[in-house]
Amino acid sequence: MTAVITGATKGIGLAIAHKFASHGMDLILNSRNEDDLAALKADFLAGYPNVKVWTHKADMSDKIQTLALGAYCNATVKNIDILVNNAGIFLPGETHKEESGTLEKMIDTNLYSAYYLSQSIIPSMLAQGKGHIFNMCSIASKIAYPNGGSYSISKFALLGFTKVLREELKDKGIKVTAILPGATWSNSWAGVELPESRLMQAEDIAEAVWSATQMSSSAVVEEITIRPQLGDL
Repeated sequence: MTAVITGATKGIGLAIAHKFASHGMDLILNSRNEDDLAALKADFLAGYPNVKVWTHKADMSDKIQTLALGAYCNATVKNIDILVNNAGIFLPGETHKEESGTLEKMIDTNLYSAYYLSQSIIPSMLAQGKGHIFNMCSIASKIAYPNGGSYSISKFALLGFTKVLREELKDKGIKVTAILPGATWSNSWAGVELPESRLMQAEDIAEAVWSATQMSSSAVVEEITIRPQLGDL
């Protein structure tokens, strides 16, 4: 089996990549940083010698680069079994105070990347009559919160896109799952003075994603909401 993961060199994307590789899954990994990808590939080839790993640099906020990633995936492997649209960006702010272009940047990265890459990959899944798409949404996809601004708008839109895909693909053997994590340790939280137990670990999200892949062909987990034990921040 082969999985495509965007934003795979850090945080949740990296944890999912490790989880899949630990179960013998081949990987196509994306990031916008070539050095990070090279280091990641070397690490995975050493740690998972029986797993094939390909990498492709692409800024997922750019439509042309996103489509190029899709073309690379289709040219590299015959069948793509899992797509994890994980790439995203968070810029805090209030909509009436945000700098011009903030909404566009987050829509491009958090929504359009998933839209265009899914369009590229779905034909491969249709050809084999199966597949699984995961979209990394957020608690912010359902609840507006202070200083969430355009980020929350983009995540609401991503959840809507996920629901549309689910409806369109449910009779074609392709599963679609929305992941809605709360606060999870990643680079976005770097420097925050909070106890480690206050936020979730990226591995928690990866475990939930893996579990969703283990359902029979007659079952799909449509949404997974995961929050810190002590609640949202």
